[in-house]
Amino acid sequence: MSDDDSAVARERVIESMEQSAEVYGLSRSAGRIYGVLYFAADPLSIPELVDETGYAKSTVSNVTRTLSRIGLVHRKSSAGGGRRVRFEAEREIWFILQDVFQQYIQREVQTTLRTIRRAEEQVPADAHEQEHIQNLRETYEDLEEIVQLASEYSATELREALEIYER
Repeated sequence: MSDDDSAVARERVIESMEQSAEVYGLSRSAGRIYGVLYFAADPLSIPELVDETGYAKSTVSNVTRTLSRIGLVHRKSSAGGGRRVRFEAEREIWFILQDVFQQYIQREVQTTLRTIRRAEEQVPADAHEQEHIQNLRETYEDLEEIVQLASEYSATELREALEIYER
C-alpha cells in the first residue's frame, strides 16, 4: 500500500469518526479531532491540531476540552516540562463504548422502559395496544440486559461467553 493509499484510507476512517460523533451527540469537529489524534504518532498540541484540521484555535480548544472531559482524549505535558499541553486519543475503543453504554444508552433504555411499564399499567388488559406494549417492554428488557452485560465485561469476555453459548 502506497503512502497515498494510506492517506486515503486514514481520511475515510476519520470521516466515519466525524459521522459517528454526531450519533453520540458530539460535533463533527469532535470526531475529526479525535480521528486526527487517533492516527497521530505522538501527542499533538492545539496549534498542531489547528494545522491538521483547519479549524479555528477556539474550536480546537473547546473540542479538546470536551473530549478530555469525557475521556476520549488525554492531556499530556510537553517533554522537558514545557508549558504547551499536548493531546492524545484514548485508543482502547471498548473502554469508550462501555462508557457510552453506561452514560447514555443505559439511561435512555431505563427511561423508555419506565414509560413503557407505565403505559402497560394504564392500558386495559383487553386493549389491542396491550400486546404491542408488552412486546416492546420485553424487547427493551432484553436490550437493558445486553447493555448491562456490555458495560460490565470486556470484549474478550463477551466473545468467550458467546462462543460457549454457541456450542
